[in-house]
Amino acid sequence: MSSYLAQEVHLARRHKEILSQRSELLQQMETYLGDKKTKKTWQTQAADAARKRNAALLNDIEAAEKKLQERVYLLPHPDTVKLETLYWASIKESLPKWEQFLLGRAEVPIGFTKMKTTKLNISYPEEDSQK
Repeated sequence: MSSYLAQEVHLARRHKEILSQRSELLQQMETYLGDKKTKKTWQTQAADAARKRNAALLNDIEAAEKKLQERVYLLPHPDTVKLETLYWASIKESLPKWEQFLLGRAEVPIGFTKMKTTKLNISYPEEDSQK
């Protein structure tokens, strides 16, 4: 009988150890699942933030592209640029002829006529009301 009693005590201890291990494993599993759920929530939040950031960047890029396209239409026509270039070239070419005149040291260059200044009779409404 004592052998049965010893065997039962041994089995009871073993049963307690198994229950203790089971409880520990269940707690580890709950912790693992909680961490996994937290990690998934964090990843979902990070993905949402990245999606919003990417959408904002895409909007910014599209707005910049639109501005650049509008700017292309604002550039002057090549013929206008050519005329402007020719105009400034002629100014640079004739500047030495006009330089002394503009400095007040000479008369109007040869080949150019002096414009007559005329007085215009301009009446202002304020002056008429004062008379």
